[in-house]
Amino acid sequence: MSIKLVAIDIDDTLLNSNHQLLASTKTSIQQALAAGVKVVLCSGRPLAGVKPFLDELGIEGDQQYVITFNGSVIESVSGQVLAQSGISRETYQAIDDYSQKYHLSYNVLDSQSRIYTSNLEVDPITVIQARENEAGVFIRKPAELPADVTLIKAVFGGTAVELDQNETRVQQMFGKTNYVVRAAARFLEVMHRDVNKGKALARLAAVLNLEASEIMAIGDEQNDITMFDYAGTAVVMANGSELAKKHADFETRSNDEDGIAFALEKYITQA
Repeated sequence: MSIKLVAIDIDDTLLNSNHQLLASTKTSIQQALAAGVKVVLCSGRPLAGVKPFLDELGIEGDQQYVITFNGSVIESVSGQVLAQSGISRETYQAIDDYSQKYHLSYNVLDSQSRIYTSNLEVDPITVIQARENEAGVFIRKPAELPADVTLIKAVFGGTAVELDQNETRVQQMFGKTNYVVRAAARFLEVMHRDVNKGKALARLAAVLNLEASEIMAIGDEQNDITMFDYAGTAVVMANGSELAKKHADFETRSNDEDGIAFALEKYITQA
């Protein structure tokens, strides 16, 4: 059965090490789109952080889709939300308490891509996220949030060593009531218990009347594993983690060596 939808992670997958789209990536994706294949960017970023790449790739309209916040939101490229699940104010309070007790920086993101934290010394990772998402950083305690704010996910940030030291404890404290995933070396994320990239991809496939066998997923990290396990064809980047590679059907080239183009040519444009 031919592939009709390809889900692509962004950081260290779609983008090279300089956080840019390779010319080969743009060409191969545009060829796939021209062939009628849906290209769904599937990222931990909110829509605001994904939109520049959608625009550069020419992916637009109500009939093209994007999965954001690591599966917490499924929406059209034009911003029409199909499904959304967030975290509670109680979870925000617990995360704030954890941050103060264990001196680990954090932030939470709302449905409008805004970032909140109570950390007076804002972690550089939070600043980078705010720049990528084109959103401000608001210093707020949980009780200070406006009533109309919808929280989507929380992110513990810091050095890889700091997160290594905290990951098991965060899983123990939050994992029973939330989805906790190490999205990258310096990102440990907490989301609604019923979301992940794989579940979001399955929900979108149901809307589009697609079978898992008609879907290819491309990624590099632990938060991509759930979509690897769902999709009929799972492709991992050569620069991906060893754990992600164990769940893939095929290892393509790295994100600096035309990995996306190589995978799309193998399974779609030259198939």
